[in-house]
Amino acid sequence: MTDLAGFIAGLPKAELHLHIEGTLEPELLFALAERNGIALPYPSVEALRAAYRFPDLQGFLDLYYQGMNVLVREQDFYDLAWSYLETARRHNILYAEIFFDPQAHTRRGVPLAAVIDGLHRAIADAGTRLGIRAQLILCFLRDLPEDDALATLEAALPHRNRILGVGLDSAERGHAPEKFARVFARARAAGFHTVAHAGEEGPAAYIAQALDTLHAERIDHGVRCLEDRDLVARLARDRIPLTVCPLSNVRLAVVPDIAHHPLPELLARGLFVTLNSDDPAYFGGYLNENYMAVAEAFALPRETLCTLARNSFEAAFLDDTDKAAYVAKVDAYETAAG
Repeated sequence: MTDLAGFIAGLPKAELHLHIEGTLEPELLFALAERNGIALPYPSVEALRAAYRFPDLQGFLDLYYQGMNVLVREQDFYDLAWSYLETARRHNILYAEIFFDPQAHTRRGVPLAAVIDGLHRAIADAGTRLGIRAQLILCFLRDLPEDDALATLEAALPHRNRILGVGLDSAERGHAPEKFARVFARARAAGFHTVAHAGEEGPAAYIAQALDTLHAERIDHGVRCLEDRDLVARLARDRIPLTVCPLSNVRLAVVPDIAHHPLPELLARGLFVTLNSDDPAYFGGYLNENYMAVAEAFALPRETLCTLARNSFEAAFLDDTDKAAYVAKVDAYETAAG
């Protein structure tokens, strides 16, 4: 096993920052639109794929929410999740914590149960048919009022046994984490794990807020932490995981290109970094493409790639026994690869 792409392809990994709605490829979008009788403003799959280009986060979100309109029935959510999980298997992703945005669906009249039932059924089938384990994290849309998030959380409580945690996503600017203090307190009291997007397009201060006000256990993105030396020291000292998404950062103009991505500095500062694909249908690559992009851009040795893979399991919301078993798979792979 001498080639880099082959090494990355076989490397056991977890993915912790993946929006299931962001895996909606144009082909599936067109198929679901036809099944549900929904007219699209694009004449072909090729025209839609060409539209998967945008100048910034807001431009992406406009397209992202437009595409969601084809997700109507439980089977649609099953098909969406199953498509990602099949891809995950090809990328040797052994475990995934999958974000979903219920408010984007319920506000369109889609029952919450249809969303959760479809996603969870696909996860259960993937466990038996693909050998992949996955769990769900319910995310609140930060550009909506906190009361809406609270109502969504209450509606989700009957499904508590199928939801691992809660998160915070969507447009960061002007929507500080502290806006959602009450709903995160309620979620923690109900026993949910907590994560939050912070420090992507928003300032480093949002990362500190997510930790102090929301008590987030992981920070999604977090790349702007480097603007605050004390925050970097805190993240390193407390070993707070950062779920970094390199290709997403490029496509959303967080960085001008992959060569300017802060990953090497994050690692040099001793931060607990994982690699993830975010919204891969829109950002030009799934997890292996993200590994490949940074490996080539920064000439990362295999040892570092294996460290990133170990981090992905160690940062997961798994018990210590399961973490150790997954990390042992990475260790064995590294040893066998030489």
